[in-house]
Amino acid sequence: MTLPRIAFAISLLPAAQAFADLPDREDALKLPNVVISANRQVEQRDVSTAANTVFTRADIERLQPTSVTDLLNRVPGVQVAPSGGRGSLPGIYIRGTKSAQSLVLVDGQRIANATSADSALQYLNIEQIERVEVLRGSRSVIYGADAIGGVIQIFTRRGADQGLQARLHSGFGNRNIGQYSLGLSGGDQRTHFNLSTSLDETAGIDRTGPSFASDGDHDAYRNKSYSLNLSHWLNDDVEIGFNALDNTGTTEFDNPFGLFDPASFDSVGQRPYSDFELSSVGTYIDARINERWKTRLEMGHSENREKTFDTLSDDRSVFNTYRDSVNWQNDLTLDERNSLMLGGDGYQDRVNSSTSFYEDSRWNRAAFLQHRFKGDGFSTELGLRHDQNQQFGNQNTWSGTLTAPINETNAVLLSYSEGFRAPTFNDLYYPGFSNPTLKPEHSKSYELQWRSHLSETSKLEASLYRTDLQDAIALDGNFRPENIGSARINGLEASLEQQLFGWTGKLGASIINPRDRDTGHTLNRRARRTLNLDVDRQFDRLGVGASWQAVSNSYNDEANTQNIGGYALFGLRSSWKANDEVRLEFKLDNALDKRYSRTLYSFDGNSYGYREEGRTWMFGMTWTPDL
Repeated sequence: MTLPRIAFAISLLPAAQAFADLPDREDALKLPNVVISANRQVEQRDVSTAANTVFTRADIERLQPTSVTDLLNRVPGVQVAPSGGRGSLPGIYIRGTKSAQSLVLVDGQRIANATSADSALQYLNIEQIERVEVLRGSRSVIYGADAIGGVIQIFTRRGADQGLQARLHSGFGNRNIGQYSLGLSGGDQRTHFNLSTSLDETAGIDRTGPSFASDGDHDAYRNKSYSLNLSHWLNDDVEIGFNALDNTGTTEFDNPFGLFDPASFDSVGQRPYSDFELSSVGTYIDARINERWKTRLEMGHSENREKTFDTLSDDRSVFNTYRDSVNWQNDLTLDERNSLMLGGDGYQDRVNSSTSFYEDSRWNRAAFLQHRFKGDGFSTELGLRHDQNQQFGNQNTWSGTLTAPINETNAVLLSYSEGFRAPTFNDLYYPGFSNPTLKPEHSKSYELQWRSHLSETSKLEASLYRTDLQDAIALDGNFRPENIGSARINGLEASLEQQLFGWTGKLGASIINPRDRDTGHTLNRRARRTLNLDVDRQFDRLGVGASWQAVSNSYNDEANTQNIGGYALFGLRSSWKANDEVRLEFKLDNALDKRYSRTLYSFDGNSYGYREEGRTWMFGMTWTPDL
């Protein structure tokens, strides 16, 4: 029987209304107590089985982050390892897994580079973002490959609920930092739209220390962004929509390893820079067939383009990747206790590069099924997914969660989930530094969550987990990828939200033990302990806040011979609402001017850290005139 016939037959069964108590997706994007990414549908955060963190636009305006990675640093269990300030390539480690083992989405579209699996989060402008959701733990049954460590989904700015609203933001800071954005949004009962443009630029810092003289300059960064969102209800049950995001710009960087000169048989300095473009477009139709059956069809296209040049030589390179995708999901209510989600998705990756790859395209298609049961004493969630990859054949993954309420304010969740990741085009085919015999990585994860509302003003969440990785991909001594035997990551993370005397505090802590089980070495660039604290208070029109982040030491290499020191950062922020239309902001990041690094490089037989930004101040103004 085909999927539509199954869905139609189930929809005829008697049941209560399943979706009446939940807001539609566009309205949910502005709410802090719901999550969308966990099951690609709107659900209450307290009900979701995924450990999750949500940042709304209100949170972004309160915290005044410089970038998406600045927000991610506040999530327990998430570590960000940049390589030289704004615009530099960051390593994203969710629960000890590496960047390529976590999935990054923009409005439902995968944006990671298909050749390197880099997420390109450094190129997303914070002024274009409405909401960020972070899922910690495998969600491979829902999303397939790459969602081993977790999922990060960014939603672009949305329209006003009613009428027209314009907004203008202008900000400046030291190191010639400039942030400018202009937007217009509007809406009525059936139609919402948002159109935004922004510019983010800085003169930057010198990202490296001892190296070639050509690396002594500051590395600038410039990013122009555009976004468009449009949604329209054809009637009370059918919504259609379109979204688009485009980021283009230039980022300068240092190459402390130099460029090999065949004439002198030696390395010479470079002054490299990259022109980048990161874009995604998507369209959808969301329909409520009846009170028991909702269906959503999404189609999208994303591009990740990068051209790298050197002003001191003729060195050039081009790496462009393209992805087309489709997803169809059906949410069905069987009765008051049982619900079913089923559907399928697929995508195709293509590569166009100045480097010749043996293969330059591949597709993946999948079907998934998930059942949820809600009882009086416990609830369950059981999912199964089958992927068919053009290159690696068939992959099956499944997951299960048992939720047991202890009382009205406490609950425990016990979960098991599987995941996999296919090697990238670079892993398999990059000339001289690849391994075409690589196998996909596989994972098995076990998790125990405790969720507690200690009081009306306190909320505590804690997770104890273990992730076992088989055939994990790592670089050998010749920088060629290989499948290592196995790795295990044990971890504990906790978050506490507390309101006291008008102050709101959010504390996040994480302890992990990520090990290569064959060598006993700690997986590189993973700090074992992290701690984050945000404290804020609103005094009528004046808002004040402070942040503190502490990160323990880590190792830069797989052999654990290059130590990266720990550090602590302190920041301050304030805002003042001058009137109903004008808001002034000021923030001071790294207020104590701490010198620190998260990644190292080698020069003349010694190891040095990529420099990160020291004390940084920013002043900004946002004007939202009444139209």
